[in-house]
Amino acid sequence: MKVFVNGAEIEATESENVGTFLLKRRQQVLRKTRFEDNPRGMFCGIGVCFDCIVTIDGIANQRACITQLRDGMRIEVTS
Repeated sequence: MKVFVNGAEIEATESENVGTFLLKRRQQVLRKTRFEDNPRGMFCGIGVCFDCIVTIDGIANQRACITQLRDGMRIEVTS
């Protein structure tokens, strides 16, 4: 299956969540903090900390660590 990360088409497997998929591709910074522009990425891995939020299919503030990959998914990170 294929997903798109910041517009780039990438092969993926369905058994991964978005966070794992991005980490395997060395995408460690997923967003920046609002006021101080500090980098954030995967931290707790269970959806509690919200450090891994990304935009998925145009919907902002989706937790990468608990979102399953789907064919054709469009993921935007702000690193």
